[in-house]
Amino acid sequence: MIRHVLYGLGGLALLVGLWGLYDRLVFGHMNAAYGSYVVWGLWVAMYLFFAGMAAGAFMLATLDYLFNIPLFKGTGKVALWGALVSLGAALLSIWLDLGHLDRIWKVYLQGNIYSVMFQMVWGYTIFGLIILGSLLLALFQPRSYWLKLLMGIGLVVALFVAGAVGALLGVQAARPFWHVGLFPVQFPVFGLASGAALLLLVLGWFGPKDDPHRSQQLWILGLISVGLLVVKLYFTWADFSQSIYGNVPMNIEAVNQVLFGPYWWAFWILQMFIGTLIPLVVLTQPKLAKHNGWAGWMGLFLLIGYAVARGLIIFPALTVPEFKELITSFHDAHLSFDYFPSLMEWAVTAGIIGLSTLAFLVGLDRLALFTDYQTDTLIEKGV
Repeated sequence: MIRHVLYGLGGLALLVGLWGLYDRLVFGHMNAAYGSYVVWGLWVAMYLFFAGMAAGAFMLATLDYLFNIPLFKGTGKVALWGALVSLGAALLSIWLDLGHLDRIWKVYLQGNIYSVMFQMVWGYTIFGLIILGSLLLALFQPRSYWLKLLMGIGLVVALFVAGAVGALLGVQAARPFWHVGLFPVQFPVFGLASGAALLLLVLGWFGPKDDPHRSQQLWILGLISVGLLVVKLYFTWADFSQSIYGNVPMNIEAVNQVLFGPYWWAFWILQMFIGTLIPLVVLTQPKLAKHNGWAGWMGLFLLIGYAVARGLIIFPALTVPEFKELITSFHDAHLSFDYFPSLMEWAVTAGIIGLSTLAFLVGLDRLALFTDYQTDTLIEKGV
């Protein structure tokens, strides 16, 4: 039932996205809410979210194919497919954010090797090839030496690309809200949390009903999610408290925008209540955490919270002017420090989510992503 609903919602979102894509390709950035001051918007936030989820899902796939943890046997392929679809969504989001879509090749052939952006582009390209290669090996040679080797290399690359996103923000000293030395450490943790939430959703809603280990898998993933939520809360408190006690005006204003300003509802309702408090309560109850439906919904709630959190990292840092005089010096629709995504931006994002949802569901239906635990054990023993 829920699969059919998601097919319908995914198709509807894709239709909305086609209108947004038409607007983006025909009118460029004209109908976007960002501009010369707020240079990054919703698509960059979604890029951070999807890219982190891809890295996290790959990390969890190593539990099956690299570390051979018995409880997670049979979950590696679906985690790899989730990583591949998520990475595609991330790259599509950031590609549409570019001013000149046709110049992406310049990063590969004319890039500056000392640029963090250059390193990220090459890193994600290599990471995407590793995910694809790992998935193909998992489908046709699930216990080969080459798969284990590729997963080991991929784990290192996943940590690199996840941390590189934090470094991309952290090196920008002109934005003190981002200039946090621990960002390259925080982002792999955020990615792993998103990957755990994705796997919780997938196993809860689509996992094999006859797998005797399914409820235990959900329980462990729930505990992992709770632990990572607590770590994320600590990071949030540390970042906000340091910003306030540091007494840097731009930092204080950015934190105020999140807690009490135009984004308060996104932080307190979507991120903290729906994306944090509810999952914390439910996933610490063994009976609820092991329930397929409850686990799936908590995975979705967690993903909503993590997606919102990415936006609340990007938006406040850019909506605080470096110089107060800029607010009144020039007047134009794209010379404003007020930012909320436009209808076109939401439409494009809905289309990307819809396309990703459909792609993931088609993979579930067409590919042998779930391996029965007993069958997998027999294969491993060579029977």
